Amino acid sequence: MRRTQRIRHAGELPGPSRTRSAPLVPVLAFAGITVAVMQTLLVPVIKDLPVLLDTSPADATWVMTATLLAGAVSTPIMGRLGDLYGKRRMLLASLAVMVAGSLVCASTDDLVVMITGRALQGFAMGAIPLGIGIMRDELPGERLGSAMGLMSSSIGVGGGLALPAAALVAQHADWHALFLGSAGLGLLAMALTYAFVPEPPLRAPGSFDVVGALGLSLGLVLLLLPVTKGGDWGWSSATTLGLLASSLVTLVLWGLFELRTPAPLVDLRTTARREVLLTNLASIMVGVAFYAVSLVLPQLLQLPTSTGYGLGQSMVVAGLCVAPLGLTMMFVAPLYARISARRGPKATLMLGMLVIAVGYGAGLGLLSAAWQTVLIAVVLGAGIGLAYSSLPALIIGAVDPSETGAANGLNTLMRSIGTSVSSAVIGMVLADTSVAVGAVRAPSMEGFRISFLIATGAVLVGLVLAAFLPARRPPRAPGAPGEQCGRPAGPPARAPGPRRERRPGRTARWVAVDRPLSRPAPPGGTP
Repeated sequence: MRRTQRIRHAGELPGPSRTRSAPLVPVLAFAGITVAVMQTLLVPVIKDLPVLLDTSPADATWVMTATLLAGAVSTPIMGRLGDLYGKRRMLLASLAVMVAGSLVCASTDDLVVMITGRALQGFAMGAIPLGIGIMRDELPGERLGSAMGLMSSSIGVGGGLALPAAALVAQHADWHALFLGSAGLGLLAMALTYAFVPEPPLRAPGSFDVVGALGLSLGLVLLLLPVTKGGDWGWSSATTLGLLASSLVTLVLWGLFELRTPAPLVDLRTTARREVLLTNLASIMVGVAFYAVSLVLPQLLQLPTSTGYGLGQSMVVAGLCVAPLGLTMMFVAPLYARISARRGPKATLMLGMLVIAVGYGAGLGLLSAAWQTVLIAVVLGAGIGLAYSSLPALIIGAVDPSETGAANGLNTLMRSIGTSVSSAVIGMVLADTSVAVGAVRAPSMEGFRISFLIATGAVLVGLVLAAFLPARRPPRAPGAPGEQCGRPAGPPARAPGPRRERRPGRTARWVAVDRPLSRPAPPGGTP
């Protein structure tokens, strides 16, 4: 009997070093939280950006849009580069680009330079799928579930924790201090990564697909630009419709090219597998649900009480009320690992989406006091944390280890598309249902409730999609048959293949070596 097994040189210990893997999870989670901070860093000052940058409100929104576009483009590309040339190396590169972008933003009041720096900051979003890939390669099976859950949730944890911290800084210091703080966090994350995160030896075969990367980048930009700016340009304008049509043509041509190239940026045949496809579609729905609460609660909390429904809280208090969203996401990672070990990641994903639906449903009637917004944030944080934690486990269970970075990068992209769609749709709803408050217009309670209903509908669609995911057995306990070197056995349906052995050389590579897993028993004797 033969079985696929990863082995190392003689003299190397099988599996990860316990002493080196101990700090790996908190270090990678800190790196993920650091890059996620970039998404909400400017939320407390977003209404003041036209004055701060001496520009129009429409042009000021590019400061936020640039980060979103760069993050969406970078996640699949950095994931593939990590599979080819080293995940730790690409993680350090992502953090370095983020630090450079932060320093650029900290030194300017010019709109174009600020947009450039914010794009560099958004480029670091590729660090999250890279961290998940490192965890899969380096951690023993009994630690992998909760670790991946924490890393996957870091995008929400960082966004939630950044709101009160950024509000406090913006309220008491020059707004450029926000960027100096993010640069400091990035440098600390780089130092910790360099000191405590090893470089996994596994590499994907082939070379980097430059044409595929350019085609995907162009297609994503053409798609996300009208999604994020359609409210300003008009959804039926020639610019919006023309860009959407161009994105469709570009992505179709890109897909045809990827199917023909021997080493594609994204393996579309793998992506079309039922488990991968449905997980990615469900990720879009969870992204829609996640961003809705981030748009509604801060505005509701800061609206003046003279509106009759606003809660009249300061910027800092509003951030503190929303912060439990991120904290709860962080604390449910161990709970996810326990549930997933018994029921599998599919059940955990469905449970998370049910909790989200309950949170938004209850929120329709719990918007009249600050403590009620805290309760909503806690419930939604638990549901979103469970859902986000389940996604990487579903993805890596359906792809080859050499494709982990690219596959998780694509899944992170799907979440980004969900948040972009949520921002556009809910922004349009809040604008169309706004009411006059003195000389300005403000979002109405009707708009807030419609936004919650949209999020509920999205998560229920995701729940239906998740129901069609193939059932998977919970992972075996460490040391059970079919598990090697403390790692999960993987998808049970995958056919056995050749063993892979690491050859000596400057860069570690895994090559096929076909050997039996154990020695044959001697004739008539005991093995």
